[in-house]
Amino acid sequence: MTDSENSPVSALLRRNLTHGMLDTLGRAIVTGRYESRPFPTEAEIAKTHGVSRSVTREAVKMLTAKGLVSARPRQGTVVQPASAWNLFDTDVLRWTLERKFSVELLRHFNQLRVAIEPEAAALAARFGDEADFLAIRAGLEQMEAGEAGLTDPLEADIAFHVAILRASKNPFYAQLQTVVSTALRTSIRFTNKIKGRSANIPDHAAVADAILARDPVAAKVAMTRIIGDVLTLIGDE
Repeated sequence: MTDSENSPVSALLRRNLTHGMLDTLGRAIVTGRYESRPFPTEAEIAKTHGVSRSVTREAVKMLTAKGLVSARPRQGTVVQPASAWNLFDTDVLRWTLERKFSVELLRHFNQLRVAIEPEAAALAARFGDEADFLAIRAGLEQMEAGEAGLTDPLEADIAFHVAILRASKNPFYAQLQTVVSTALRTSIRFTNKIKGRSANIPDHAAVADAILARDPVAAKVAMTRIIGDVLTLIGDE
């Protein structure tokens, strides 16, 4: 590789091309473009999209890591069934949500939330520190401002829930924040359309109040109520 290819600008361009190729191929897989035809070879991808073989190879490696494709002897690269896709990967989750709106997928996501966020709220009440409480309070205040049209209510709602995951002080819960943020964007938009309004501020305030009062039982109950209402709106069976 030449010095020019090793330059920061070249490396950035190659990285951008790789992620662009990843996004193109990932969307194509998730939307079913390869359900009835084989996944193209690296040479075919490079020729079709006008990118280098190295860019193509890196993109395919990333698709493999996400569970979308696998390399098999004498078969080349093949698309994996949807059951093998890593839905905890934010790219895969985003592509899946954008593919075709699915109430069932939102239901599954909120069933996951109800298994995680109430316990995270309880842990936040027990282990959260003043900085965490400030972030939770700020998220609630932003939600209130959103009701008045002063801020983006969707981003404020997400920030509130993410602040609680972080305040749990559980690194596993904290690492779910990107997954929760990605899926919440679709879930909140959908439920807000049904309700005709944004999030229920008093219900979220009840969660915040319980956490700040260091009452884990009340925090868990209040968060369960919020997600339970979402599941009711979606039509949990």
